[in-house]
Amino acid sequence: MPASETSALLVPLEAVVREAGALARKTAQGAFRHWTKGEDRSPVSEADIAVNDLLHKRLTALVPGAGWLSEETEGAPDASRTLLWVVDPIDGTRAFISGRTDWSISTALIEDGRPRLAALYAPASEEIFLAAHGSGATLNGTPIKANEGDLRAAQSIAFVRFDWRTEGDGLRGAKIAGPKRYLDRFSNLADGTLPQPKVHSLALRLARVAQGTLDAAFASRGSHDWDLAAADLLVHEAGGALTDFTGRPLKYNGSQAVRGALVAAGRARHDALIGLVRDRKAEFA
Repeated sequence: MPASETSALLVPLEAVVREAGALARKTAQGAFRHWTKGEDRSPVSEADIAVNDLLHKRLTALVPGAGWLSEETEGAPDASRTLLWVVDPIDGTRAFISGRTDWSISTALIEDGRPRLAALYAPASEEIFLAAHGSGATLNGTPIKANEGDLRAAQSIAFVRFDWRTEGDGLRGAKIAGPKRYLDRFSNLADGTLPQPKVHSLALRLARVAQGTLDAAFASRGSHDWDLAAADLLVHEAGGALTDFTGRPLKYNGSQAVRGALVAAGRARHDALIGLVRDRKAEFA
């Protein structure tokens, strides 16, 4: 799909996710059903299903012929499709059910294995993140940029092995969010980092890196494509990187949608983080 066509979809995509957000908010205002699903007993609510159905109707009409992958729709990625919508109707369902504000609606259009269009909407805080490949990322219409960090320190960490007591100096003062066990282990590798409260929506946690309010964020093993695709594009278009612990970017619409441990940060700090964990990946499993 030409870049001009992709960018032209941002306005109608924003309208769709805002409509979905209004539906979720309306559901949250009354009594609503919720239950658990699957072997991991993950939560799901009637809002998840209603938003999923709305998004499926609107987005498949927006890009006819595009495939569909959603947390609330059974099925695997369809590698035969060049274009694929990857959607999490409510990312952070536990937060939604408990009345917290850190949940979001995540939508991304994948082309040839990478996100080309993304909209991430946090209705409770009225924040909408948008990105199109090659066009940058915005929050409520204002361009956003990931924090860079100290490039020289990061390059030293990434390519040369130093004493672990000093290797993390380029990360001093960095605000980092993620699973508590990751933050605890990471604090032993880099002094002076600033652990932040958990953001229950993984997509929103990663988007905070794109926004610059977080310097880095971890995702533990077991996240899915629908948690990641929109935020992936936001982070990269904001000048950062989201990769696995070897530094490899994610490829979507493959044989499976479950991921290993991941890290997102501005480019310099991302290099520093990868340098610190590359030989200690087992500690973060």
